[in-house]
Amino acid sequence: MKTTNLQWMVLATVIVGTFLGRLDQTIVNLALPKMISDFGVTVSTGAWIATAYIIANAVFVPIWGKLGDTVGRKRVYILGFVMFIISSVFAGLAWNFGSMIFFRVIQAIASSADYPTAMAIIAVTFTDNKKRAQALGIWSSAFAASAVLGPLIGGPLIDLFNWRAIFLLNLPVGLIGLAMALAFINESVSEKKSYRFDWWGAVTLGVGLASLVLLLDKGNEWGWLSSNALISYFVITIFSALFYRIERDHDDAIVDFKFFKNSTFVTALTNNFIVFMGMMGSVFLIPIFAQTFLGMSATKAGYLFIPMAVGFMLSAPIGGRLIGRVKPSIIIFFSTIGAAIGIFLFSVLLDPRSGPWDIMIPLSIMAFSLGFAMAQRTSLITSSVPTAEVGVASSILALARNIAGAFGIAISSTLVTTLSNNKLMAIAQNSTIHATSALSVGQAIGLMELKAQVSAYATVFEISSMIVLVGAIAALWIKSNPNLYTKKDDQAESVIVLD
Repeated sequence: MKTTNLQWMVLATVIVGTFLGRLDQTIVNLALPKMISDFGVTVSTGAWIATAYIIANAVFVPIWGKLGDTVGRKRVYILGFVMFIISSVFAGLAWNFGSMIFFRVIQAIASSADYPTAMAIIAVTFTDNKKRAQALGIWSSAFAASAVLGPLIGGPLIDLFNWRAIFLLNLPVGLIGLAMALAFINESVSEKKSYRFDWWGAVTLGVGLASLVLLLDKGNEWGWLSSNALISYFVITIFSALFYRIERDHDDAIVDFKFFKNSTFVTALTNNFIVFMGMMGSVFLIPIFAQTFLGMSATKAGYLFIPMAVGFMLSAPIGGRLIGRVKPSIIIFFSTIGAAIGIFLFSVLLDPRSGPWDIMIPLSIMAFSLGFAMAQRTSLITSSVPTAEVGVASSILALARNIAGAFGIAISSTLVTTLSNNKLMAIAQNSTIHATSALSVGQAIGLMELKAQVSAYATVFEISSMIVLVGAIAALWIKSNPNLYTKKDDQAESVIVLD
């Protein structure tokens, strides 16, 4: 097979893996109500099916990234794929809630191997920087495609069969992806081979991250000053300090802090964090608003995101083609401005009388705008470090996006609750109810609560748009990497071994 054809087959292979992992996460969220019912647990307990996955996924991304650079990206990618297939089958056969949580954690650990190794595989496969950028843009669209097909595939599977089918589906599709990986991906390892894995760094990072993600996920439910939250703050602080001390002096650190002396890496990472925090914080509220105030079912609310995914799929490859032709900071700036406008439109268009288009139009604007810069951001990160360390760098990017999303969701959910209460008190203080019957008084109080809640959502969307706007301004400080405008990657330090 010609080299060019092999490169695109490698891309198709990692797209299958990325798509499958993200599709599973989307479908499971749809199936949660029936899983909660079948296992006979409460909603808060059932939420651990999603929470445990998020925590395990966040913890293991940087560990897999380091292992991929050390022992081989193909080995780690295939190991993750095999673990994902096996754990999916067992999750589909789960006999009680405890077994489901166990296999979901294994699924998350396996799935977290995909992002850093897939990005590193693309980086070492496409040595031409412009083709690499195009490949990263196409790969990014797999995330959007999973958001489209999640509700389209998951809804019918759950309704026609049951929730177990969404896990068992991963077996045939996973075997196809595994066969492709074995056939097309060439092994690559970093010349900076590690001879001792940083286990203490992995443990301290894992404990600190698990505590942080748990706090962000449960903080609003617990109370941010509750005993559980205070314990989490303490654990996060102690283990973060231990992690920094270990990594600072370790020759083969999981997170190499020298990356943070690289201005291109730092500014691109900062923009990613800010934008993902604002975007995830607002997107998180959309299905809640649609189901709570517009009376939509979960499946119908999921369909609202189809235009968003299409917008990503259309603009991400175009953005990849612009790399090397237009200064990245300019594209990221205008892309982020467009996303901020899309988010702001929610605060204008959404009320209890809104229709589907009042949600889909802002989502489309936001997604189409962000898509242009997806490959730009990723390419800036991968081109600002030696190819030998792309796995570690990409795992830091994935980690930053995960934490940013968790921060955004935590901030948005807390603000909605707090603002709803504050606005209700303000409305009540400035309102007079001219009614005598209990029914009329109840209706008036209900209307005041509705007005307060809708106004709180609008305010949160405004705040989210301002956060994303800050990300746009931060983009102006991103320095372009000269390697983006050269044909070959002069920083290549990987050894590629043909199978």
